[in-house]
Amino acid sequence: MEQRHRAADVLEDLVKINNDRIEGYKKASSQTDDGDLKLLFDKMLAESRQFNTQLNKYLRSLGEERERDSTFSGKIYRAWMDVKATFGGDSRHAILASCEYGEDAAQRAYRDALAQDLPADLETLIREQQAALKASHDEIRHLRDLESVNR
Repeated sequence: MEQRHRAADVLEDLVKINNDRIEGYKKASSQTDDGDLKLLFDKMLAESRQFNTQLNKYLRSLGEERERDSTFSGKIYRAWMDVKATFGGDSRHAILASCEYGEDAAQRAYRDALAQDLPADLETLIREQQAALKASHDEIRHLRDLESVNR
């Protein structure tokens, strides 16, 4: 019973971080006219939507409701992106730096999840998602670094 509740809590947190990621990439996409970034952000949105589908399916298998909320830190992250846009932070570099900040938060959430005692199949799912998120993080960081060099 204890492990089931822990698994549900972990799943809810991961759904929330993916919800944050979805909202963050929607915001980032609205702050750029660069077609390549819009395509990248659309890819990241689709990735988090797919992850949420998988996580919510597992939540339902535990008899829990689907999670729809976002984290408190995610709301802060989106507000920070708003502030950067207001003060001229809508450059390609600034947008990518904001996205990397969000990707760092996702990595922390997944590391924290894996530190819990979870059923083996859930741990496998989380590890697979974490690996995909790490690749996305690295792609965002690489593009941000390129912008730093090209300034």
